[in-house]
Amino acid sequence: MRILLVEDDAHTAAFISKGLREDGHSVDHASDGKQGLFLATTEPYDALVLDRMLPGLDGMTLLRTLRGAGNPVPVLMLTALGETDHRVEGLRAGADDYLVKPFAYAELSARLEGIVHRSQRSGREPTRLKVGDLELDLLARQARREGRRIELQPREFSLLEYLMRHAGQVVTRTMLLESVWDYHFDPQTNVIDVHISRLRQKIDQGFSRPMLHTVRGAGYRLSE
Repeated sequence: MRILLVEDDAHTAAFISKGLREDGHSVDHASDGKQGLFLATTEPYDALVLDRMLPGLDGMTLLRTLRGAGNPVPVLMLTALGETDHRVEGLRAGADDYLVKPFAYAELSARLEGIVHRSQRSGREPTRLKVGDLELDLLARQARREGRRIELQPREFSLLEYLMRHAGQVVTRTMLLESVWDYHFDPQTNVIDVHISRLRQKIDQGFSRPMLHTVRGAGYRLSE
């Protein structure tokens, strides 16, 4: 998993980061709330480990901001405040679980896996799509291939989202007109060809292999 750790105590952050990386996870660390909020809203994460008491922007405010923006990333909140009222406040703000300091790493790991599994089982709409080395973050409205950011116009983003949701399938012009342009007739223009061409340049040019293919006489297919 890719995990964002927002923790201002250097010793605690090193302890958690070491354990997570040894478990095979990728970890980004922010030492204050403002940096944490920036990363959480601009990068795709599978989970967030969030300290409640932070400089710059406290964890509760950060969490409420994320939830208010519709970000459903699973959040495990850490705190030295162990009173029931504090735990309830954190859960009501949108935390998926709450862990009181000090704690054993094994418990943090188990709780983190639990909230991610519950999130996956809940059937939440995915917040990012991935086909091969191409990723689309639906919340941050960003595309990346091999980790390299790709700048897309709004219509290009919608077109790529539709193709990625139907990866491996042949997508016809009619399907694209109805789903991306909301046309229920063919306007007999080259609008699709132009956008496909621009999108192909952005996601394929400069990379080792093409992903967006034209299926002659049928439509288009995005594949690994």
